[in-house]
Order: sequence, then structure tokens, then C-alpha cells
Amino acid sequence: MAGEQQLQVLNALDVAKTQWYHFTAIVVAGMGFFTDAYDLFCVSLVTKLLGRIYYRVDGSPAPGSLPPHVASAINGVAFIGTLSGQLFFGWLGDKLGRKKVYGMTLMLMILCSVASGLSFGHTPASVMATLCFFRFWLGFGIGGDYPLSATIMSEYANKKTRGAFIAAVFAMQGFGILAGGLVSIIVSSSFRTLFPATAYEVDPVNSTPPQADFVWRIIVMLGALPAALTYYWRTKMPETARYTALVARNAKQAAADMSKVLQVQITEDQANAAGQPSNGKAEFGLFSREFLRRHGLHLLGTSATWFLLDVAFYSQNLFQKDIFSAVGWIPKAATMSALDEMFRIARAQTLIALCGTVPGYWFTVALIDVVGRFAIQVMGFFFMGVFMLGLAIPYHHWTAPGNHVGFVVLYGLTFFFANFGPNSTTFIVPADIFPARLRSTCHGISAASGKLGAIAGGFGFLYLAQSRDPGKTDHGYAAGIGVRNSLFILAGCNLLGLLFTFLVPESKGKSLEEMSGENEVIGAEATGYNRTVPV
Repeated sequence: MAGEQQLQVLNALDVAKTQWYHFTAIVVAGMGFFTDAYDLFCVSLVTKLLGRIYYRVDGSPAPGSLPPHVASAINGVAFIGTLSGQLFFGWLGDKLGRKKVYGMTLMLMILCSVASGLSFGHTPASVMATLCFFRFWLGFGIGGDYPLSATIMSEYANKKTRGAFIAAVFAMQGFGILAGGLVSIIVSSSFRTLFPATAYEVDPVNSTPPQADFVWRIIVMLGALPAALTYYWRTKMPETARYTALVARNAKQAAADMSKVLQVQITEDQANAAGQPSNGKAEFGLFSREFLRRHGLHLLGTSATWFLLDVAFYSQNLFQKDIFSAVGWIPKAATMSALDEMFRIARAQTLIALCGTVPGYWFTVALIDVVGRFAIQVMGFFFMGVFMLGLAIPYHHWTAPGNHVGFVVLYGLTFFFANFGPNSTTFIVPADIFPARLRSTCHGISAASGKLGAIAGGFGFLYLAQSRDPGKTDHGYAAGIGVRNSLFILAGCNLLGLLFTFLVPESKGKSLEEMSGENEVIGAEATGYNRTVPV
């Protein structure tokens, strides 16, 4: 009867009522994503200001800008760090436990956010090199938060609202985006008032006041503040009961931990029974035939969909300059001072985020346990593809004077259906469908695949989307295939993502053990024999 009693322990988690601790866990677990989104939002503003400060060319008709290889490095090292952190901490979270490494990732983010703002050097190259070093380790910490936060939230939650809780953790990105925008607006506006400057075309030297060097440092460092405020509570979170019971095989401790935070009462007899050793045949590894048979296609599905989503999602930012200039929100750089430019871009990006990006997260939170992961992901990929085609086919129409409103609406809708769609679900599903002892590792692999897509989208299309006319490319870039053709390729990525979604099972309303097949093993032990049932 040990297996039946173990099922009772896990069932207590699945049917536990939603309590205050769940909401505390959402905020504490979500701070990594807040920092991630804050950093991603601010870096585009910071790089423009860095170009004006450190790479001004005397006599040039245009303000200074970062050389392509420097701009790519500042963004790229953070992505590479994130990818590395997702793989490393995903694996470590299964080996040592979620709690033991969870505080490490947040502390790494806090220290490296502050250190990034303290990047100094005697030459522009040394400042950029120092900044890149700390941004790599910032990304490393952020990457670790992906598998750990998703896994911890999935293992704390009940099966009825698990999707909404994991989605809410991820939706903290929305608050990070808005915070990044507001901080950038307030800091740049304050310095602009205190230290007035002329437009670049009037006085190139004085258009960037010396105090502007403090602006980007303050903005970068303030991103660490919310994470620092939640560090204490993160270290006090107990290990998840599922890890303690199913992986560490100490269900008595799991029951005690559950009683502390979730007000779930488990008898000592049930706890002792749940901690009985499992049949060895159930302990298949990541590279085993059994894992390949049970979950190989699932891992392919979660990795491929996340990769394809991020190719499209991260490349969307490349089109913002076309939109902002078409709408008239951002005048030509030479007509503004450095802080004017930062203020205007921050205001424009915040408006896009507020109207298009952020609402999508919360639509997912509200509906994911109603309509399911599969439906939201298919719908999101479909509409992202449709709206990208809507931008691409009549692209020359949208860029003509007077047609910019439709362009902005379609562009905003692609962001909305990314977040009310695969940008949220690709984060949630890997935390739902893999066994407890491999859950963090598999989530890390899926997330790292996504970050590989982000690198391809953010950098590959940075070059591909350049004009086919060499005279119209951005400074330092070769001719590409143009924005219109890039949009057609991205629409194709969304179609492929939709197709790969069919490899991923629906987990709405099902327990983690039912999805992973662990309930079959436990049930078999209860009857005294082992049977392996495909999932």
C-alpha cells in the first residue's frame, strides 16, 4: 500500500486550496523575470546613449553610435550567459534541489546589475569590455531563474490553477518592462532638466552633457533593487514537497514543509510510506532509451516551439525604429540632444509595451486553466503569423505617409498574441510534463533552445533586415534582404512553431505525476509489481 499512500501525499498538493503563500511565491519567484525584462528593455536605450558618449566622431553629421560588433557584443554576451545559466542551473536544480541553488541565481543578478553600472575604464573599449563581462554573468543568473522558478511554482501549485500561477511568475516580465520604461523616463527627464543641452546639429559637443554618463549607470543599477528586496524571502522558501518526496525520498520532511507553508496536513504514516524506495526501473536518465520513448518527442516539441517563438519574438524589436519614425514619435537623432533622444525612445517603447505587450501576459494568466495550454499556443502562433503577413504583404503601403496607424496596430497585435500565446506557454509547458527528477533539466534545455532562437532572431535579422540598397543600410552594416522579406521568413517561423506544438501534450487540469507517468510507477508499486506505461 506504500504506492497508494504516496499518491495521497502528492494528491494533497494537487487539491490544496489557493492560499496567501501561493501569491507570495509568485512575487518572490517572479523577481528574476522582472530583472530580465527590465534589463532587456533598458539595454536598447543604454546602447544609444553609450554610442553618443563614447563613440562621437568630430565633424560627423550624425551623433555617435556603437559600432555593430560592440552593440552585438553588449546584447550577445547577456544572451549567451542566459543560455549557459539555463543549462547549468537546470541541471543543478535536479541534482542538489531547487532551494539550494535558488538564492544563488538572484544574488548573481543583484551583484552583476550593480557591477554593470560601475563599469569603468580609461578607454571606450575598456568600458565596453567591463560592461560585457558583468552582463554575461547577469545573464547567467537570469538564465538559472528560468528552470528553477518554473519548476518551483509548478511543484507548489495545485493542479486546478497551476498554469495561472506559472504564467503569473512569467508575467512579472510585464512589470519589469514598465518599470524599465518609467525609470528611464524619470531619470532622463530629471537630468535633462538639471543639465540642459542643445541638439546635436546645433552643438555636437554640448549635445551630450558630461553628466549623461551617470544616467545609464543609474538606470542599470536600479534594476537590482526589487530583486534585492525579495532575496530574504527567497532564501526562506522551503524545498518543494515534490522534490523532497519523489527525488530526495524524504516524504516526512516534505509533509512537514507542506504543513508550514500550505496548511496541508499529512499523517506521519502517510509520510513514512511515501518515502519508501522506488523500483529502480523507474529511475531512467535523460539519455536513456526509456526517456526517449516516453518524453523524447515532448522535449523536441518544447525546445523547437520555444526556439521558433524566440526567433520571431526577439526580431520584432528591429522594426521599432521604422514605426517610431513613421509615426513621428522619434525625430532624426541629429535634431535631439542625447537625453532628449533617450527620453523620447523610452516614452515610445513604454507606450507600445503598455498597449500591446503587457496585456497579453495577463490574458494568459486568466485563461490558461480555462482553455488550456495547447489552444493558447496554437492561437498565438497562428495570429502572430497572420499579423506578420499583414505587415509584410502591403509593407510599402504601411510605410507610406498617412498609413502609420494601421502599422502600429498590427505591430502591437503581434506582441499581444506572442504573450497571450507561445511566449507564455513555452515557459509553462516544460514545467508540467517531465518527471520530477528531470523537470528542471528539461526546462533548462527547452529554455536554452529558446535563447538560441533569440540569438538567431536578434542578431541574424539585425543583418538580414538591412536594406537591399547598400546606400540605405545602417552605419557599419552590409546590405541585407530588407524588412519585408524578413517578415515573410518570420511568418514562416510562426507556422513551423504551430506545427511543432502538436508534439506537446495538453496538461490542463492534470497532476504533474499524471503528465510525467510517475503515477503509473507509484500505482504499480502499490500492487507489488512494476509496469511501464507510455505517456
